[in-house]
Amino acid sequence: MPISDCLPVLSDAEVSRRLTELTDSGVRVLIGSVSDMAGVARAKAVPLRRAGVFHTAGMGASPSWHVFCADNALAFTEQLNVVGDLRLRADLAAARAIGDGYAWAPAEFFHQDGTPSAGCARGALRGAQAAAEAAGLTAKVGHELEFTLTDGDGQALPARHWQGYGLGAVLDRGTFLADVTDALESAGVPVEQLHAEYGVGQFEVSLAPAEPLRSADDVVLARLLIGRVARGHGMLVSFSPLPFDGGAGNGAHLHLSLERDGVPLLSGGGEPHGLTREGAAAVAGIVAGLPGTLAVFGGSPLSSARLKPGRWSGAFACWGLENREAAVRLVAATGGNPYGAHVELKCGDPSANVYLATAVLLGLAADGVARGAELPGEVPVNPAEEPAVERLPVTQAAALEALEGSATARALLGEEIWEALLAVRHHELRAYGTLGTAELAERFRFAWSS
Repeated sequence: MPISDCLPVLSDAEVSRRLTELTDSGVRVLIGSVSDMAGVARAKAVPLRRAGVFHTAGMGASPSWHVFCADNALAFTEQLNVVGDLRLRADLAAARAIGDGYAWAPAEFFHQDGTPSAGCARGALRGAQAAAEAAGLTAKVGHELEFTLTDGDGQALPARHWQGYGLGAVLDRGTFLADVTDALESAGVPVEQLHAEYGVGQFEVSLAPAEPLRSADDVVLARLLIGRVARGHGMLVSFSPLPFDGGAGNGAHLHLSLERDGVPLLSGGGEPHGLTREGAAAVAGIVAGLPGTLAVFGGSPLSSARLKPGRWSGAFACWGLENREAAVRLVAATGGNPYGAHVELKCGDPSANVYLATAVLLGLAADGVARGAELPGEVPVNPAEEPAVERLPVTQAAALEALEGSATARALLGEEIWEALLAVRHHELRAYGTLGTAELAERFRFAWSS
């Protein structure tokens, strides 16, 4: 069934059924969360008996929630200021018990009269998915979550005995990883794989692909649960793009597959590596739109410190088959890829609003299909070795300038989100643009942790 472009309202009987299910799971409190323009999860909670009101009428929130910054400042605009009121409405159909008497649900912003707020990130993704489906496209999105563990005081874990991707590193934190797996799976977040990453104390959890809105919800919930489990083990978890100066950066890779009428667009065709004509146009749309939308995928003060050549972070606006230095990596349909062909966007990081990042990736691909965009030449080598390959914006200031000048980004985000995102990121640039990487890493190490 195609997704609605507005949060569906459950009937009284459906609300009663959900409350009974949650009560039977031991839930006493419902948390409803949103993600702001700085990529920070913010929330309100109610006793479970109030969950129906949280769903239908919502809880009050100032329009300033749209311009919260990672340092908790408010980047007011002419339209978004101290005047007015919005309502946070919990998607009760998507609520999930998370243990210890709590349930979590994604929430969306509405006006007092019940109309959706144009500044709602989850609403933007809901709209992008509905638009793609109306155009006959079915999308699946998978996310990789990279994070770095610290000790209970926020300091780096000891480097001794650490090997990137090492068996010993996994076993050394084996109880923690097992508890993470249990927490995610119990909350309905399927785990595909998990492993130690390159950096000391760094791990990655890959989530199963799902329809776009569900996939983004899973990321928000997974980050909440990973942080919760880490604290239970006397540790903290950082989702910063660069937790420690000189250390490994954390990425937030998005995987996208597309179908029309059940037929894959990224395999089985006559274009390079089996792309269909529409699949090639989708890849072309993503590559063409990346410079102007980089600030959506990674626009924080630390994002440019992570996005460097030689770090497999996708610093170049190009595509290539299994090319981990390209921003867009094509993963072909082979026996080793049970989910079929898809593209991986590598330039994103955890400071992004996952709903906006998913919406823009889907929107760029759908725009490419609609325009019949011409696929640029593949880059089959390290793009750093090819002077003609375009580098993505190298500073936060450059990324914001590109976002301001991108008509595509403005159209995909909508005027209110585009304005709010720029206001928030420009505040960061003004407040922290002169700081060095070490100071930024210290200041923002836990800004994106739940």
